[in-house]
Amino acid sequence: MSRIGKNPIVVPAGVTVEVAEGVITVKGKLGQLTQEYSDVTVKVEDGQVLVERSSDQKDQRAKHGLYRSLINNMIIGVSEGFTKELELVGVGYRASNQGQKLDLALGFSHNIILEIAPEVKLETVSEKGKNPIVKLTSFDKQLVGQVAAKIRNFRKPEPYKGKGVKFVGEVLRRKAGKSA
Repeated sequence: MSRIGKNPIVVPAGVTVEVAEGVITVKGKLGQLTQEYSDVTVKVEDGQVLVERSSDQKDQRAKHGLYRSLINNMIIGVSEGFTKELELVGVGYRASNQGQKLDLALGFSHNIILEIAPEVKLETVSEKGKNPIVKLTSFDKQLVGQVAAKIRNFRKPEPYKGKGVKFVGEVLRRKAGKSA
């Protein structure tokens, strides 16, 4: 049995879950998300969502836990939301935003201007003496992670000085420099 898949998902107040043929829709105060599913059955009973599979084939066992996690993330997203914070470590590294346009100065000859999806709320924090922080907030966990990974990819943290774009709280494996 899938240990994750067999756990029921509790639906909080203010969230509605609708199951149609092959598509599940979750609506909440922050937005609406839909997800297609296959090879499993999804039932909504007594304020809980249950994900069940019909057989013990390998692909169905894999999808059992997958769809349970996806539905759980959808329910948490429309009720609470998800936040990712990125920190820019390096001399002269700056971040600013005008609406949904993120302007990054990461030590290249030009600034990087990135248009962020409208579902993601963008905020930049620049305090004197501290590294600039980019905050991404949305009800869609996959979208927030994808946007954060794209921003991090512009300048990944390097192992010697730690310069680059990193997640807040991320622990980097550091290397010693060359010994004299």
